[in-house]
Amino acid sequence: METIDAHQHFWHPARGDYGWMPPGDPVLSRPYLPADLAPALDAAGVSRTVLVQAAPTSRETEYLLGIADASERVAGVVGWIDFERPEEIETLRRFAAHPKFLGVRPMIQDLPDDGWMLRPELDWAFRAICDLDLSFDALGFPRHAENFSALFERYPSMRVVIDHCLKPTIADESPESFDEWARGIARLASGTGAFCKLSGLVTEARSDFRREDLAYYSAHVLEVFGPERVMWGSDWPVCRLRCDYADWHRTAVSLAAHLSEADRALVFGGTARQFYRLT
Repeated sequence: METIDAHQHFWHPARGDYGWMPPGDPVLSRPYLPADLAPALDAAGVSRTVLVQAAPTSRETEYLLGIADASERVAGVVGWIDFERPEEIETLRRFAAHPKFLGVRPMIQDLPDDGWMLRPELDWAFRAICDLDLSFDALGFPRHAENFSALFERYPSMRVVIDHCLKPTIADESPESFDEWARGIARLASGTGAFCKLSGLVTEARSDFRREDLAYYSAHVLEVFGPERVMWGSDWPVCRLRCDYADWHRTAVSLAAHLSEADRALVFGGTARQFYRLT
């Protein structure tokens, strides 16, 4: 069984395009490069990773593709283009010609308009993703579930994966917040062909989180999507806000312990390989 980390980041704050990053943050605002991650990958038995954008610039995507060119362990890159500039279709076509370019991820969670993805003037971008056979990483919150559902139904041929289990409110959980998330994620699972990343849960939990705090969420995702549409990701180094790579990997393995060996193989490698078409 090959273990693939379906979601991790590299960055260098000195590049200047990580506007979301808190200045001086002791965990986040420092460079993270392949040599920093390699020991954790070795310890966890992870052979390859999917490198995901963390800045809303095409320049960062070019930077990540350069890292991917130099690293055999980076299986592919999920990048960024400006959906609001139709001329960016040429940038997307250029990226698509790179053998390690997998798809795109607009940073929807940071946009003030929850319905941004449904704007008709963005149609060119979604059609281009479909025409170029690229993937779409959906980054949002439970409040985006309805609009994501409408988007995925509008472009049924688009390969979509929902990042971080749609970022449920775990630290300040209430029956209402859990129900909103659970209904939204179930609707996306049953009504669309989207996949889901078992990632990001620790970051949404309290700093003193326990495995039990995450279990209801992971169990629901695995139930409604099925292991064949769920892929594990570390969200490293963001996960370091709560725990190290090894702790989250061990926790995720325990959360999937009830699955058969074949289903665990899907969650920890097979699904990512199939969805991202990794060779």
